[in-house]
Amino acid sequence: MKIINEMRLVFPSKSLNESFARTTIASFISCLDPTISELADIKTAVSEAVTNSIVHAYKETVGSIYISSQIYENGKITIKIKDKGSGIEDVKKAMEPLFTTGGEERAGLGFAVMQSFMDKIKVISKIGKGTTVTMEKTIIPRVKLNK
Repeated sequence: MKIINEMRLVFPSKSLNESFARTTIASFISCLDPTISELADIKTAVSEAVTNSIVHAYKETVGSIYISSQIYENGKITIKIKDKGSGIEDVKKAMEPLFTTGGEERAGLGFAVMQSFMDKIKVISKIGKGTTVTMEKTIIPRVKLNK
């Protein structure tokens, strides 16, 4: 499958940048002319992944969050959100609905939300090295994609 466009972004793990990340991804995929529902799903999934990095990976410190995204000729979008934070001890457990290490104020639904809104999600994590969340969604382009 041929990549027709791609982007990379790095920003500090500050709460105010969560909306920046979701808006940037929304702008990037706008060439596919997604429906409002498709756009909302992708923005929400990105918000959850970025929030996980802010809240869990870097806890009491500020680090970098890396986002890369590709659009393929068939309308498939990949979004990779990576941090170099604390890592996840047990990815399988962390992906269970309602599991959280963030205390009472956290619902533990981040990964469940990502899975429900995207076609595919993959999480790779190493303690002390960080976490990479890769999400995929295919949008049938309603416009001809310029290559």
